[in-house]
Amino acid sequence: MRTGPELVRASNEYAKEDRALTWRLLIVALVLWFAAIGVASVAPLWAAIPATVLAGLMVVRVFIFYHDYLHTAILVGSPLGAFIMRMFGYYVLAGVSVWRETHDYHHRHTAKMVGAAIGSYPTVTIAMWQAMTPGQRFAYKFVRNPVTMLFGTIFMFVIGMCISPFRRQPKQHLDGLLSLVFQWSLVGGTWYFFGWQPAILGFWLPCAIAHAAGSYLFYAQHNFPGMELRGRRDWEYTFAALHSSSMFDMNPVMHWFTGNIGFHHVHHLNHRIPFYRLPEAMAGMPELQNPHRTTWLPKDIAACLHGHVWDPKEGRMLTYAEAESRPPIVEEPLVAR
Repeated sequence: MRTGPELVRASNEYAKEDRALTWRLLIVALVLWFAAIGVASVAPLWAAIPATVLAGLMVVRVFIFYHDYLHTAILVGSPLGAFIMRMFGYYVLAGVSVWRETHDYHHRHTAKMVGAAIGSYPTVTIAMWQAMTPGQRFAYKFVRNPVTMLFGTIFMFVIGMCISPFRRQPKQHLDGLLSLVFQWSLVGGTWYFFGWQPAILGFWLPCAIAHAAGSYLFYAQHNFPGMELRGRRDWEYTFAALHSSSMFDMNPVMHWFTGNIGFHHVHHLNHRIPFYRLPEAMAGMPELQNPHRTTWLPKDIAACLHGHVWDPKEGRMLTYAEAESRPPIVEEPLVAR
């Protein structure tokens, strides 16, 4: 079984875009998204609400194109593609500069203790947990709380992806401010000229639905039973891809809406594989065929959400109650993300 650079090189066979297929899939996604917006904007509420949910799922679908574009997996060198993707990034409050900085960092440091949780949910070891102040523990619990994920449009995107980066580095992350101006102008202008329904059900709520779904998806892709973390000295890229990134099993419809991002271990092995080739890569490479798995079933969601603090000795995530029951640890092993 191949590992390390050899495994990554082998995956390059699938890191090739079919440009015509990319455009065909993108056009279909955009047409369906705009159609859902149209129904949500003018239909009676009994029809508008389901259309709003559909529009939210279509935002997730189009987001995968944006995600792959920034990974240089698709639409490289296309001016029209770049324009569409940049405008979409403003709409979903994930400007290019912020997303590239945080997400690229996440890919380079998945499952490694680096002193900060840039582009990822924070994960602390039991020794770190014991050393945290009550305020630090509250903040840690808040970020990893499912209610926070449900309102990801506020906490993860408005604050995390727009306001905080812009305040930290205004010149570098002007995209954060532009994203807020773009989306709020779109929603506010639509409300002013056409009324609340197209503004809220057509534009704002679908984005909020996509943010909520994406917040949990991202969490479960790296916080699941069986996840394995390593210290910086022992960390290795392909190990992190295959053992610290999940396979999110879904039915074919949900795999379509989520752009195969459930094949997350494949994506982390080689982020230049276009989303529509991830299943092909998994099927063609034996090393990718035994991942840790999770699903949308309530029991699996609960299992993911009940892993809170990493215990290097036991090699698993503890609940908060289990962490509280452990005796004090004097020295901190270098194992965590």
